[in-house]
Amino acid sequence: MKNDYLLQIKHLSKSFSGVKVLDDVEISVKPGSIHALMGENGAGKSTLMKCLFGIYKQDEGSFYLDGEEFNFTDPKDALENGVSMVHQELNQVLQRTVIDNVWLGRYPRKGLFVDEKKMYEDTVKLFNSIGVEVDPTAKLADLSVSERQMVEIVKAVSYEAKVIVLDEPTSSLTENEVDKLFQIMRTLKKQGIGLIYISHKMEEIFTISDYVSVLRDGHYIGTKKTSELNMDTIINMMVGRDLEHRFPHKAHKVGETVLEVKNLSTYYKPYVKDVSFELRKGEILGISGLVGSRRTELIEAIFGARTKASGQLILNGQEIQNNNTVQAIKNGFALITEERRETGIYPVSDITFNSTIANIDSYKNKIGLLQNSQMQKDTARMIEKMRVKTPSQKELIRALSGGNQQKVIIGRWLLLNPDILLMDEPTRGIDVGAKYEIYQLMLDLVSQGKSIIMVSSEMPELLGITDRIGVMSNGQLAGIVNTKDTSQEELFKMTTKYL
Repeated sequence: MKNDYLLQIKHLSKSFSGVKVLDDVEISVKPGSIHALMGENGAGKSTLMKCLFGIYKQDEGSFYLDGEEFNFTDPKDALENGVSMVHQELNQVLQRTVIDNVWLGRYPRKGLFVDEKKMYEDTVKLFNSIGVEVDPTAKLADLSVSERQMVEIVKAVSYEAKVIVLDEPTSSLTENEVDKLFQIMRTLKKQGIGLIYISHKMEEIFTISDYVSVLRDGHYIGTKKTSELNMDTIINMMVGRDLEHRFPHKAHKVGETVLEVKNLSTYYKPYVKDVSFELRKGEILGISGLVGSRRTELIEAIFGARTKASGQLILNGQEIQNNNTVQAIKNGFALITEERRETGIYPVSDITFNSTIANIDSYKNKIGLLQNSQMQKDTARMIEKMRVKTPSQKELIRALSGGNQQKVIIGRWLLLNPDILLMDEPTRGIDVGAKYEIYQLMLDLVSQGKSIIMVSSEMPELLGITDRIGVMSNGQLAGIVNTKDTSQEELFKMTTKYL
């Protein structure tokens, strides 16, 4: 008798260092369905998928594919047996062509030589079958992130995948690119493939998925049809409580001007052009704009991470020079970067190192040796304050969930006690519960007299947490509005002012 489920995960448990991260988890995926997997950062989603994919070996439990039990020994074994995974961080050979990346390690051969003609024809056939429009001969480094992602999906399909896992696939995509990805997912669904879709973006879940399974603290909470759910229900399943408001109550007072940015411009493309604004004490100033509007370039120039062509920074009435990041830190600035995995963390180092590296000189004694006890004391204080979920501060930071990594990065800078915190997409890829904690932290900081400039692509976030919003358009500041007096429509109109 044909099994109703394509993939079944039964009674799965997994522990690390004595900490149980998965406890009796069960999920079943139907053929030709898009099955969303949700949960807070640290809920166990990635660990579950790594067990499925043969990266980890579960302590207890079983996997079934088409009713047959299996345990993959490694990712190659999983791929060859019909289970593929498109990771959030794409691991590709950028200097090789699209074709090379699709068939790497398994080139079709004609005698002793690679059969280039067959490889090209098979790639084009695959592209056509799922509606991907990418030049197979293009070098991967020349493609956009969304095109590279589509190449990974084609590679997954090329293994005749029955199940494809997509881990946060839209975190770096524009709205149009997301629409194209969803078209491809729907095509794969029609072909009978089961898709497991991991995302924190509620709107996407309701748009694309058929079923939703939720994990909380390593436990399986339940599976429901998406049509039977609403945002409040999912949040309650994820965090175990109702979040009546997505944002904490704002009670802080905004004071006098602490920073003036005057006529700031940058060298080299992409340019920031003649930007001027003021930041007040105890204020959260949001920076909105379309992808490519130079939001990141603006705050990098303020922090000294991008070369300034002209303009002034006036801090508390005195001109300062943030010509590099060292100067900026000494002047009381801190920067939470957009891409935490690329520019925020030291992945092969532990939490202690990642927490103290920005202020490492302060831990040296008179003869230049590091005082490990003080580093560990400060790290422990940071872990407690930021509520970082980790078995110990000696855990490698790459083993933490995205939300907990972000908390460590913010905690690192808070150990320096900065006056002005620049935050670039601080909640990207973070679940709703962790977002709320970061929002509360931001409000606590401004209540203490700190000031924050926050870049965000999420309009509800900007409207929910900021005091004022500046809108960037093609490298220029289109204007600044009071948050309580504006709307998404007004902000969007401003984004197009200089296009």
